[in-house]
Amino acid sequence: MSIKVDQLTKVYGAQKALDSISFEASKGKITGFLGPNGAGKSTTMKIATGYIGLTSGSVQVNGIDVSSQPLEVKRITGYLPEHNPLYLEMYVKEYLNFVASAYKLNSKAVKIANMIEMCGLEREQHKRIGALSKGYRQRVGLAQALIHDPEVLILDEPTSGLDPNQLVEIRKVIKEASKDKTVILSTHIMQEVEALCDKVVIINKGKIVADDAVKNLKSMKSDQVAYRVEFEENIDPLLFEAEGLQIVDMEDNRYQIHAKEDPRKAIMKVAGEHGLPLINIAKEEQSLEGVFQELTQGE
Repeated sequence: MSIKVDQLTKVYGAQKALDSISFEASKGKITGFLGPNGAGKSTTMKIATGYIGLTSGSVQVNGIDVSSQPLEVKRITGYLPEHNPLYLEMYVKEYLNFVASAYKLNSKAVKIANMIEMCGLEREQHKRIGALSKGYRQRVGLAQALIHDPEVLILDEPTSGLDPNQLVEIRKVIKEASKDKTVILSTHIMQEVEALCDKVVIINKGKIVADDAVKNLKSMKSDQVAYRVEFEENIDPLLFEAEGLQIVDMEDNRYQIHAKEDPRKAIMKVAGEHGLPLINIAKEEQSLEGVFQELTQGE
């Protein structure tokens, strides 16, 4: 089971929202789909779920072409849009019953009960959706996406509006679901990507700029290297800047030094010449957020 996007292009009038993008997402793995606002994430997800058409290229979901068989794709796909569309006047359990009926599910009561438990909606199941917080509305949206046990799960900002405790619970739900499903999720929270995703696809201005495992992206060669250094006392940053090093004051005599190449010799030289007691020096791993900013030009 997989999602295969091949040379996908979407044009709105004179604007090219997607420009011949290609990537794949595979079963049993969570693919993070990242990009600045307006980069084309939601457009790609809407096309992959058959809710809007494409201009050219193709999208296949488990070998089914979305353009020619959109209803079949929707049958095997669970989708949580960015703007969670819920019937606010309905009660939670009533809404899930409505969704289960739309999918013509057998054993509806059992599946509704399972979703209520899985998504932590026990205390809210008899409340109107309109009376729920944003976090609990997200849970209801996730429950409707999962209720028919889809083969593919596409989640657009699934953790939006959740508090830290809810984040942990929803992560568990998504992780558990991903064991036998193909999962794509978008998010602006880099911690979520590192906690949940196996690989990352980054889109910028309608084009794919990265497609790799999280660990590989974090080890990408950057224009600069960063080291964290610690001294026994405060130092004068100008001493290091004279050697062409960029230095950032962190806290408690700790500093971050950026350079075009390995700065350790320069650091030791400055420390020795000025009698600066150096306690520790260590290379810092590039953050996923830093990689994202570099690839999307800081947008």
